Amino acid sequence: MVKKNACIFISGNGSNLKSLLKNSRDNSFPINIKLIISNNANAKGIFFAKKKSLPLLIVNTKKRNFENIILKKIKKYNITLICLAGYMKILSKKFIKNYGKTIINVHPSLLPKFKGLNTFERVLKNNEKKTGCTVHFVNEKLDSGKIIIQRSFFIDKNDNVEKLKDKTQKLEHLAFPEAIRKIYRYN
Repeated sequence: MVKKNACIFISGNGSNLKSLLKNSRDNSFPINIKLIISNNANAKGIFFAKKKSLPLLIVNTKKRNFENIILKKIKKYNITLICLAGYMKILSKKFIKNYGKTIINVHPSLLPKFKGLNTFERVLKNNEKKTGCTVHFVNEKLDSGKIIIQRSFFIDKNDNVEKLKDKTQKLEHLAFPEAIRKIYRYN
């Protein structure tokens, strides 16, 4: 099997990065992680990327041409899959169109419910019985691309924002690699 070259975009702790990297060590997993991109110079996931000697690009999203810088770097590494793993910046329509390959995202809700930010707060405020995560293809509309996979759990009456976040992230660590296998039809 020839593995696809993947790039992981992060903004925070990098827990999904760690999960994907662990999976990528398996010969039967369809991707190799070749590049990490972060829009947050203080993201904890950066330290993990450095520790694993992964190529890293930290971008200043306030610069006008930051997406062009990303596209050049991605081209250099022959990236065919971008995984948005807690990347807290919306990619422009122009970027999505210019990349022209597969971009996937993991979102902490059962889309189409609760697109965007503050998901856990909104789930609790809405008295949802169930929540979870969705891995979906990225298109030009926020959290609206075709769903690849969803995983869910029932909300406990004692759950708060932190507990929901913890439970959801554990599901994401399973769902994200499963979605990648599904995309490339690997078991």
